[in-house]
Amino acid sequence: MNQEITQPRARTGQFAVQFSATRRGARLARLLATEQLRSWGLPLENASLVVGELAANAALHGCVPDRDFRILLGVYGDVLRIEAVDTLGDRLPERGDPDAESEGGRGLLLVEALSVRWGTEHGPFPRKTVWAEVALTGS
Repeated sequence: MNQEITQPRARTGQFAVQFSATRRGARLARLLATEQLRSWGLPLENASLVVGELAANAALHGCVPDRDFRILLGVYGDVLRIEAVDTLGDRLPERGDPDAESEGGRGLLLVEALSVRWGTEHGPFPRKTVWAEVALTGS
């Protein structure tokens, strides 16, 4: 049996797609990213939730009219890096502290709980990137 064919391609995988900054675009980002992860043979649950949250934030809170956002996935060793790039670079995400009555504000708390680490990067102007790294192993 050919060793190259049986090796998963995921360990060097790269994926990048641009989406409209709408709820529909955020949903499509999650669906396409999840399908890409499935094709790479990677665990889906945590990564899919993180992609969904970052995409929703980019579409709903980082949008500028008529500008899109981009989702990037990259596998580096045993870590999946998920990036959401939008064009509202002067508005950084804030982790909420919602009370029990709040209907929203928990997205970045979920990202923080499911990720090894997360953060933001500026540029090039007017863009910003919100990223999260999800462990692909049990660590």
